[in-house]
Amino acid sequence: MTRSELTREFFGRVGGTDVHRYTLARAGGLTVRVLDYGGVIQSLEAPDREGRPGNVVLGYPDLDGYVANNRPDAPRVFLGAVIGRFANRIAGGTFALDGVLHRLPVNDGKNSLHGGPAGFDTRVWSAAEVPGGLRLTLVSPDGDQGYPGRLTTEVTYRLDDRLTIAYRAWTDAPTVVNLTNHTYWNLAGTGDVHGHWLAIAASRYCPTDANQIPDGDPAPVEGTPFDFRRPARIGARLADPDPQLAIGRGYDHNWVLDDGAPFAARAWDPASGRQLTMWTTEPGLQFYSGNYLGADGRPYHRGAGFALEAQHFPDSPNRPDFPGTVLRPGEVYHQETAFELATADRPPVA
Repeated sequence: MTRSELTREFFGRVGGTDVHRYTLARAGGLTVRVLDYGGVIQSLEAPDREGRPGNVVLGYPDLDGYVANNRPDAPRVFLGAVIGRFANRIAGGTFALDGVLHRLPVNDGKNSLHGGPAGFDTRVWSAAEVPGGLRLTLVSPDGDQGYPGRLTTEVTYRLDDRLTIAYRAWTDAPTVVNLTNHTYWNLAGTGDVHGHWLAIAASRYCPTDANQIPDGDPAPVEGTPFDFRRPARIGARLADPDPQLAIGRGYDHNWVLDDGAPFAARAWDPASGRQLTMWTTEPGLQFYSGNYLGADGRPYHRGAGFALEAQHFPDSPNRPDFPGTVLRPGEVYHQETAFELATADRPPVA
């Protein structure tokens, strides 16, 4: 195992605060660039089957692109960012906790999405070097975006044979927490990802209503276009008449990960030979096929990248039957998600 080296450079300024870019590099392997603005993974270079390095994630070349996309009136796409306090959707922007109703700003139709219009992806985090990586820290005050409690969050990026993202959070009052990273992957580095092969270790997924809120119990993937237990091309079933695919113009659903699986997800690009393997401690995986990229002023184009968001289930604060997301004083929220990039000559084995 080779330890990575960390360097820092000035990247710009937002609201009078300096923003820096941190580079984690491992000799002969991966190079990851992380911003202290939004905790963004701006780029990730990995070799293809010929050993040629290339960037495999979507990102802006400068800070202005991220700041402009994060305006409250902008059609946001969350490129590479840390998502919090609550990843995914909360129906109606409301939830009850200990008998108290909390109202959140809505920014996705009737829903609150990814922590609201000024979520963690819009903040400048404090940064510190740690052995083999970078730690970002953010303090979110009580009432921030409608959430109760003063929440302190740490996100640590470590690079060795894989990129590991570790999350910790604690609070001074009961609250709900669901953190993830919203990197968009394109293992070819260009074009769309519809020809990528994907495997997801999940026998069930969460069907949604027209507002993309889970509707009923998780359903079997068997016999549906949501069955990625055996590898399939991402674009192979996008034209399937299944009404669930029409809701979000493609895949934008939570898969219930199988216990004991050798990985959560694995993707492969036949052109470059690059293979991405993902592991996580989280119970769910939101797979998004980049359906709205390029729409309404959004960057890139439809299908230019896909997101694998390790998290708890959408609308969990309103679903006591889902894995819990309540965090209380004295408890520590913790999750880890890891990504490994290698090369392969054939589609991933499920």
